[in-house]
Amino acid sequence: MINLIIVEDQGLVRGAICALLNLHSDINVIAQAEDGAKALTIINNLANSQQIDIVLTDIEMPHLTGIELAEALAKQQPKIKTVIMTTFARSGYIKRAIAAGIKGFILKEAPSEELAAAIIKVFNGRTVIDAELAINALGDNDPLSDKERKALRFASEGLSTSDIAEKLFLSEGTIRNYLSEGIAKLNATNRIDAARIARQKGWL
Repeated sequence: MINLIIVEDQGLVRGAICALLNLHSDINVIAQAEDGAKALTIINNLANSQQIDIVLTDIEMPHLTGIELAEALAKQQPKIKTVIMTTFARSGYIKRAIAAGIKGFILKEAPSEELAAAIIKVFNGRTVIDAELAINALGDNDPLSDKERKALRFASEGLSTSDIAEKLFLSEGTIRNYLSEGIAKLNATNRIDAARIARQKGWL
């Protein structure tokens, strides 16, 4: 039996995926979370008492994205395998996900049978990523540093420089530098334009 945790910020989607996968005789959904931060807390709490095999997570979520969750799990719970599911086949997402150590990348529109089959393959030690998407990802280089990416993401949510500085535990001057660097690297007109470009590429 594969013990699975589902992380998805849309309640209806999360519930539907949970219901569909629980119909499969080899899969047992043991927990759900609405964002990466809550998922990480749940996983760390459960890991001491229950076997967790795979975390199936969306990418775009508040507080902690699916890729950031995968990076955290690689450090804190390395035995747990992470599978990304998303509506967006952006090459930047795929490249970052591979770098984060994910074992599968699945589009949400895939039939439930394919999703279940991919989870079983990952459980059995295989990596499941569409070949064409993986090839596309190799030629798309993300110029942003991790701090620049986080600063731009917060800026796109409407946070001020001081708010971003507080979130990242940095000075306002440092945040202004990160935003300026991100704007320059993306040839954008301002922070919002830079965030838009980065999001379209899958770098945010």
